[in-house]
Amino acid sequence: MHVDQLKASSQKWMTAALVAFSQGPESYDFAVHHAGIAAEHLLKAYLAALHPALIVEARDFDSLLHATGHGMHASVPVSRAKTIGLVEAHTRVHKILRKQIPIDQRTLAPVANARNGVAHSGLHDVAEVQTVFTTCLRLIDPLLTELKIDPHSYWGSYLPLHDKLIEERVREARIRLEGKLAQARVVFEQRYGHLASKDREIVLATVTQHSNTYMEHSEHKPCPACGSNGWLMGTTHIDETDKSVVVFAPYIFVCSACDLDLENEEFWELGGDFNDEVVLEDPPEDFYANWEPDPDLLHDNPWDTEDGSTSDAGREPDEDTARGR
Repeated sequence: MHVDQLKASSQKWMTAALVAFSQGPESYDFAVHHAGIAAEHLLKAYLAALHPALIVEARDFDSLLHATGHGMHASVPVSRAKTIGLVEAHTRVHKILRKQIPIDQRTLAPVANARNGVAHSGLHDVAEVQTVFTTCLRLIDPLLTELKIDPHSYWGSYLPLHDKLIEERVREARIRLEGKLAQARVVFEQRYGHLASKDREIVLATVTQHSNTYMEHSEHKPCPACGSNGWLMGTTHIDETDKSVVVFAPYIFVCSACDLDLENEEFWELGGDFNDEVVLEDPPEDFYANWEPDPDLLHDNPWDTEDGSTSDAGREPDEDTARGR
């Protein structure tokens, strides 16, 4: 559970992955498997740097004892401590580094599937190898920055290969984005180009009122292809840094007028504020059913006395105290 061990392990697995990738298709299974492990270990290194307990299975008490420095009370050795997997490690880190990490859950899924496919059945999709492999590189890069790891040291002599793969992925994303925008403009013109301006406004007001795609939350956003009202969709979470607010994190954009469909990776190439998180106006208690604020964050603690100390007057005693134990 030591941060330095996880960093070193990640670099070791990534070096092995790069070697395998360089050897060609016959070694691609090792490449995707090893790259997945390298990414998982670096995600855990980031979490462990915050606190070792963040990488253990929450319901395994022995593992929590080891992670919190009380391993002498555990019934199993630290070598048998249970830690989280790749997907959960990514979920936890992404909640903290949403703006830094360009890989969302949907983009990560092929990485987890490829790694597990090789590990459990020896199978992987050769057609997806470069995409999966490059996704691991893009996931690792911001973690190197956060953990203050020198990229030249981590990638070693394979840094030029890393740079080339990233460059190729960016180029492909840009081409894919421009293709989608061009196609959407053609669709829009075919559908509404023959309509008079006022008639077009009436039709579009109806067409763009709803979307056939559904996610937890959606916000209107002008379409970058046709200018109509589209839908930016994603998930929400509560940020309690200063005060409790609901934050919207966008993942996809869809437009019912021209059928444009963009994903998180394309947001980065599109620019603007498509990828920005948005603080919603509704307070958490109105937005979420049955939500209650963290009592530790409440300023008006009913048990606090005027001198700042905490009074037990009026509190329910716990059972052990009530029984004189």
